[in-house]
Amino acid sequence: MTHEILSAGAMTPKRRRAALAERAQSSIVALIAFLTLIDLFATQAILPSLARVYQVTPAAMGFAVNATTIGMAVSSLAVAVVSQRIDRRLGVVVCLGVLAIPTSLLAIAPGLMTFTCLRVAQGLCMAGAFTLTLAYLGEHFMGTRGAAVFAAYITGNVGSNFIGRLMSATIADHFGIAANFVAFAILNLSGALVAYLTLERALVARADPPRPSEMIRAVAEHLRNPPLLCAFAVGFCILFAFIGTFTYVNFVLARPPIGLGMMAIGFVYFVFLPSMFTTPAAGGFVRRSGSRMTVWGGLAIALAGLPLLIAPSLAAVAAGLMLVGAGTFFAQAAATGFVAQFAMKNRGAASGLYLACYFSGGLVGSAAVGQVFDRFGWPACVLTIGLALAASMIFATRMRPGAAASRRSVPARFRFGASNPRL
Repeated sequence: MTHEILSAGAMTPKRRRAALAERAQSSIVALIAFLTLIDLFATQAILPSLARVYQVTPAAMGFAVNATTIGMAVSSLAVAVVSQRIDRRLGVVVCLGVLAIPTSLLAIAPGLMTFTCLRVAQGLCMAGAFTLTLAYLGEHFMGTRGAAVFAAYITGNVGSNFIGRLMSATIADHFGIAANFVAFAILNLSGALVAYLTLERALVARADPPRPSEMIRAVAEHLRNPPLLCAFAVGFCILFAFIGTFTYVNFVLARPPIGLGMMAIGFVYFVFLPSMFTTPAAGGFVRRSGSRMTVWGGLAIALAGLPLLIAPSLAAVAAGLMLVGAGTFFAQAAATGFVAQFAMKNRGAASGLYLACYFSGGLVGSAAVGQVFDRFGWPACVLTIGLALAASMIFATRMRPGAAASRRSVPARFRFGASNPRL
């Protein structure tokens, strides 16, 4: 008995070091995600001010700000085709370094068309880094560690939403819109430096990368995989709902009866703070209940927040935003991990396809909800967003291998949620 106690005690420092190493690893992954995507949604916090500067409608400015999703969808597809030919570390560093160029040029964009094109260029760079990082994580972290790391990556995404919006509103309010974009260009360069210092070299294991025709066949194979197709559709609907909500609610917050100023709107995005604590738990939920149930749970939380968004009260709207944010990020963490680990062949292509669908959903959501907002008002927007979330729950029902052959094609040790039969 004494020997067993001593043995257990002797293992404690080793386990502690392993736990610290895993936490440090997750923190680095979250930081890279934060610096990769901080430009994506931060500009939404100053949407009303930008609409006044460029003298355009909310729908036009909302589309221009969210034009990043055009570049992200295109870049995700391109990386899906050639991902096996790209060194992960070098690709991420170059994408984040180049991202600083369009970000800084936004400070002097003379018109809405130039602004929109620069946002598209930002999306091209961000998605390249995002897709290659997901491919890297899928290749280096499997099983239960994989679920935790993917949750950490989405947590970094949550942090970029929260801190990025707050920073954007604060800097623009105190120093002007131009200074805001210069500050974010500096963060882009910081992301390139972090990736250079922390990611491993020679991440492409294959000495002879596949030809483009082989990659196209791999993409076609993913598109014939029903569980993956449904996960792609889930991603589309999630970002449709998320961008539809957090783009046009800014105009609701700025108008009577709430009537907040630019900096005050930035502080509203403290509603993302709970998501930074709930999103990492997605990995544990996936291990216990499977990806499908985790996605359902997140989407149900988001749906519960929608009725609060139409109340004429800041407290109610903030509570609704908190639930929508927490629910969609929770579901996104599970769906992202499912794609990267369920696709055993060419995870870069699978992640690229998923992100192309995901960001396409954001583009469609920005355009469609913007038109609804201009023509029918905010309550109709909330109804549209609810329909997208409901559709996502329907697609999530198929996020599982439907045939025995599908399960045999995925080794048991690599199945996302393999310890639980309910994927």
